[in-house]
Amino acid sequence: MGYIDLHVHSTASDGTLSPAQVVELAASQKLEAIALTDHDTVSGIPEAAEAARRAGIELVPGIELSCEYQGKEIHILGLFIHPEEKAFAAEIGALLEIRNRRNQEMLARFQKAGFSITLEDLTAGNPDTVITRAHFARVLTEKGYASSLDQAFRKYLQYGGPYCMRKERITPEHALRILRANGAFPSLAHIMQYKLGWEENRRLVAALKEMGLMGLEVYHSSHNRGQIPQLQELAASYSLLPTGGSDFHGANKPDIQIGVGRGNLRLSASLLSDIKSLGFPS
Repeated sequence: MGYIDLHVHSTASDGTLSPAQVVELAASQKLEAIALTDHDTVSGIPEAAEAARRAGIELVPGIELSCEYQGKEIHILGLFIHPEEKAFAAEIGALLEIRNRRNQEMLARFQKAGFSITLEDLTAGNPDTVITRAHFARVLTEKGYASSLDQAFRKYLQYGGPYCMRKERITPEHALRILRANGAFPSLAHIMQYKLGWEENRRLVAALKEMGLMGLEVYHSSHNRGQIPQLQELAASYSLLPTGGSDFHGANKPDIQIGVGRGNLRLSASLLSDIKSLGFPS
């Protein structure tokens, strides 16, 4: 049984490698399958699928949706999505419009304050990319307004700050309804990043299970070995299948590598086989 990575990003959102380059890198690392899970967009999937066909690697079409739970941003992955389905495409188009409005307002705020930043700087030659805070951080660093990506986030890109208004977010119920209606497999991403505490983690998972959640990202670059058994038990308690991924972003997260995360993440292809045993892709 080989290895996989069910959470990776490309230049279609806030990664630094094109969808084809992500696939080629995964193939060079001998991965059997990856899921392309860009933020609120499926635009990279056709290119990735063609590259996967050439490379002989399985491409799981995916997406990562941002939601708000009790004032916190949480992310839900959709695996085995059907990107061309009309109702799904309309929902994703509406989410992208929300992002675009916010990005335009952020850009206007920076420009009004005297920052020499343009939309072309943010898209970096890829007008179809979904702009995120990472794009702003890159440009702020490249232009010398910050000494590093980390400083750019801390100095300029804190939610609620003068340049970074809080995002309009959909509810988890809405996200899960979108994914389940599309025939996708939904999994809660990187739960430990939300810093909720174990009791609140249980309440969150219980609530999302009632809404249609089917998986929990047990294995992730931000989860340490001591947390894994607890996350395995949490998934089992609510009859959720464990999923896992590196959350690879290329140079935007240089300490995270595809397939291995920060070095010790090895995800068995059996995780994908278990999802398929439920009838995915449908």
